[in-house]
Amino acid sequence: MAASMGGSRLVLLCLVFPVVLLAGAAHGHPWGAGLFPQFYDHSCPQAEEIVRSVVAQAVARETRMAASLLRLLFHDCFVQGCDASLLLDNSSSIVSEKGSNTNSNSARGFEVIDEIKVALETACPGTVSCADVLALAARDSTVLVGGPYWDVPLGRRDSLGASIQGSNNDIPAPNNTLPTIITKFKRQGLDVADVVALSGAHTIGLSRCTSFRQRLYNQSGNGMADATLDASYASHLRQGCPSSGGDDNLFPLDFESPARFDNFYFNNLLVGKGLLSSDEVLMTRSPETAALVKAYADDVNLFFQHFAQSMVKMGNISPLTGAQGEIRKNCRRLNGNHY
Repeated sequence: MAASMGGSRLVLLCLVFPVVLLAGAAHGHPWGAGLFPQFYDHSCPQAEEIVRSVVAQAVARETRMAASLLRLLFHDCFVQGCDASLLLDNSSSIVSEKGSNTNSNSARGFEVIDEIKVALETACPGTVSCADVLALAARDSTVLVGGPYWDVPLGRRDSLGASIQGSNNDIPAPNNTLPTIITKFKRQGLDVADVVALSGAHTIGLSRCTSFRQRLYNQSGNGMADATLDASYASHLRQGCPSSGGDDNLFPLDFESPARFDNFYFNNLLVGKGLLSSDEVLMTRSPETAALVKAYADDVNLFFQHFAQSMVKMGNISPLTGAQGEIRKNCRRLNGNHY
């Protein structure tokens, strides 16, 4: 398997790059939003290698960390754009997004970001933004567990504030309806194809019982399980996710290969074995999204191509550039002159 995945990587690179270039061209710049992959070539040429090295060590220690780091970028970009606002801790002037409904006791990997930032500050002080660290770590995490490679446009700066309200309201939730999910994506300039492709990130990682319990016991308010959930799969899930208690018990989002970035997530949706309601509705609530699910289930290369394209597009959501924002020395705190 490893050999075949490695051999397909060169093919995927050829597929991904032309599409990624088109994604940026729509914004009037070859890469979009004023960002470009060579941003640190002169100011910090070792930046990408530093990020890659620390991420590799973290994923070697705990494979789940790949999914956690990928998720951080999603939860950052959907709130105020890709500006590292998610990384800020509580302070006299900041109410941290880490305490929001979507992040509390759930978002993780912050210590790895800290480790990367320390290494970058040692090599190139005050040069590489925390927002760019998040974007690079998400790409490197994906590649390390078998997913596609893409060039990451760089040059973001870091926010001077956070928005817990945005974190509570703008990030798609596991129990959102499909129209709500699509609306939340469209607000960020992402379309229906992006919804399905980016949902494929759930091919890795774990989810807590509290995120899908309603599907097992009371999906429609009638005390019954979700009719779209495979009965045997639901029975298996109930063993570790009781009707009360066990909120933090963990289950793989893709039970077939939870540590491998592949297209099995989409195959699971075809047979009623998507873990979250927000996953299964892609197959059951819209012919348009269902057609994409089937296409990605049939062709892993197509999924990888579209996922890479959508990740670049998501990374272009309202970045701070030029004189905007700052380059934080510590990703958890604003630089001293803003206190």
